[in-house]
Amino acid sequence: MNFYERALELREETVAHRRWLHSHAEVGLQMPKGQAYVMEQLRECGLEPRPCGHGVSAELGRTGNRTILLRADMDALPMPEESGESFACPTGTEAHTCGHDFHAAMLLTAAKMLKENEAALMGRVRFMFQPAEETFEGAKDMMANGILDGVDGALAYHVGSGRMPVGLFMYNSGGTMMYSVDGFRITVHGRGAHGAYPHSSIDPINIGVHIYLALEALIAREADPSKACVLTIGSFSAGSAPNIIPDTAVLQGTLRTNDSASREKLVRRLKEAAQKTAEVYGGSAEVEMISQVPPLVCDSSMTEEMVGYMKELPIPGLTPVPNTSASASEDFATVAEQVPSVFMYLSAGYLDERGDAPAHNPKVQFNEDVCPIGSACLAHCAVRWLENHQ
Repeated sequence: MNFYERALELREETVAHRRWLHSHAEVGLQMPKGQAYVMEQLRECGLEPRPCGHGVSAELGRTGNRTILLRADMDALPMPEESGESFACPTGTEAHTCGHDFHAAMLLTAAKMLKENEAALMGRVRFMFQPAEETFEGAKDMMANGILDGVDGALAYHVGSGRMPVGLFMYNSGGTMMYSVDGFRITVHGRGAHGAYPHSSIDPINIGVHIYLALEALIAREADPSKACVLTIGSFSAGSAPNIIPDTAVLQGTLRTNDSASREKLVRRLKEAAQKTAEVYGGSAEVEMISQVPPLVCDSSMTEEMVGYMKELPIPGLTPVPNTSASASEDFATVAEQVPSVFMYLSAGYLDERGDAPAHNPKVQFNEDVCPIGSACLAHCAVRWLENHQ
């Protein structure tokens, strides 16, 4: 089967999937509408989907051979949408501003094409429709429920917005493609008092400020300068009145690196710096790790293999961009730690003003011309990989 030609025939169906998911955006692990929609569409293709944790799994092909996993995340972000699209999410509190609606839609079409071609498959294909990538919970949730049992390799794509033409595909076969992420919450415990009598308090806001500065110093003085390390405090909250020193303050942030050794050291030092700094000022600090995802390192030989398969497809203007690395994080990295895996970006941008807004921006727009490209690559790469790995 020429999967690109078939994907072009199914383009409007893929777009319809994408727009339904977009207008019914859901966040986190609980995605009842999305889960039900995906299962209904898979059944219509002749598959037998089942819940897997909070996600959806299905499988086709022959038993007793290799199994390749095709993964798509499908969750949105907790934010308003200002894209101006006619199918924008109407809630004002959820929005597909990262493109995960595309991933699920393209995988639905790939599943349909592979079902049509099932008799020719030289192994098995498993589909992973995953929630909660944005909160770094979804992959672990599905892994705990057996999604990787018997899997020999995994493939995933992510669409990218911006001022770039459709047809680029970005990959990394020789290093870290995406950074780790360790999300944290630091709760500082002090002793509240009247603002007129600060000497009677242990001021958690003062402690929090010094913790913030200590964490900045970790990057400036303890991080290996040859490695990439990014630490962000995105939330600092305390108190409810201007004349009251509160009991507690809370700092929340993320630590990202492209190096496992740097990650291990800085996570340890982050905890020590917070707790010891609090002690210096008479308080205490409780450090809670919210998310823990390793750097995304793709399997080198499998990545080059998939690049070769993609070049076989008659997709006009398809252009490889090797050695891509991004400081964002991706919980597919937890899959890649367990089985040989490939992760790539497919450009879904515009060369005009529609490409100005970045991902995670309420005004972001993605180009639906990427839909047949993604569907075709998923299906074709799965078939070719199974053929060559008996």
